Amino acid sequence: MDSPEQLSASLAHGPRRIGVDTEFIRERTYWPKLALVQIALERDGQLEILLVDSLAPGINEALAAILADTTILKIMHSPSEDLVAFKHACDALPRPLFDTQLAASLTGVGGGMGYQKLVESITGVPLAKGETRSDWLRRPLSASQLEYAADDVRHLFELHDVLESMLQKQGRRDWLAADAERTLANADADGLERWPHLSLRGSQFLDPDAQRSAIRLLRWRDRYARETDRPRGWILDNELALLVAREQPTGTAALQDLLDGHPKAPRKLTDIIWNALRTPVDDEADAPDARLAEKRDKTRLRALQDAVAKLSVELDLPAGVLASRKHLESLLDHGEWPDALAGWRQEALEPALTPLLEGKH
Repeated sequence: MDSPEQLSASLAHGPRRIGVDTEFIRERTYWPKLALVQIALERDGQLEILLVDSLAPGINEALAAILADTTILKIMHSPSEDLVAFKHACDALPRPLFDTQLAASLTGVGGGMGYQKLVESITGVPLAKGETRSDWLRRPLSASQLEYAADDVRHLFELHDVLESMLQKQGRRDWLAADAERTLANADADGLERWPHLSLRGSQFLDPDAQRSAIRLLRWRDRYARETDRPRGWILDNELALLVAREQPTGTAALQDLLDGHPKAPRKLTDIIWNALRTPVDDEADAPDARLAEKRDKTRLRALQDAVAKLSVELDLPAGVLASRKHLESLLDHGEWPDALAGWRQEALEPALTPLLEGKH
């Protein structure tokens, strides 16, 4: 389907829910290139699947109106990257959202299950995986591509019916809604990572001055990647960014020498990188010390993990759904509950974890 008018007319009957998926390419760009949007509809008791060509003029504007219509529930599976694609292409997000992967986790069906596995687990239907690495920007799309794309939404209503019923029985519908809204809020904010050095293990071996340099370089890299729509690693890879931060070059010539030692280094950007390296960012003095990982009380971390594992069993939740190791490390290092553990997770975890954090174990 490549007509905005036809797309709008197809949903004019006011469906209460639709299944949604996307196909996009993100190999040579920072932003995902939205190529196809699959929409499952119910009409007169029959399933109808629309394959929407998002490359067609006017289609993304029509899609934006559908995504923003809060009277229609959007059922998706693990939609984080799809949300980025929608935000960039349509400047809209699918609200309200029902994430079937998240629902499967919260009901105890399974944590982090892929769509094919979840469909087979609930419906018994095996799905083909043949077009996962396909070029979705080519036109015309092949018959096998179209069939694969349709399958990605064909069973979303069945998954929703089963998982919604389970959530209601377990009293966890509000859990899913809160988590889905957090996912949407993260996509809507579309912000740059404040402390990008913390996600790089090599930062643990940098002194405070070098960490500040790393923050400057990595924040510049992310902004530049967005502006030029190129993958971050194509601009400055992690290893080279940490090397430059650690070596603290004293001028552009010294920086050029460092870059010359790496075959994929962005030599043409030497002056820009130097400027980024020497320009403080407003909040760098507030940056968490990446070396905290070396000083972390591993015995207490293990106690936190054990408590989470025990509570997960009691709640019949898959491992990692309540709290990941990364979030427990943040809680232990900084003494503050991270946003990812806010709401129902903090309510469930606080009685068990607070005594451990206070050393009363």
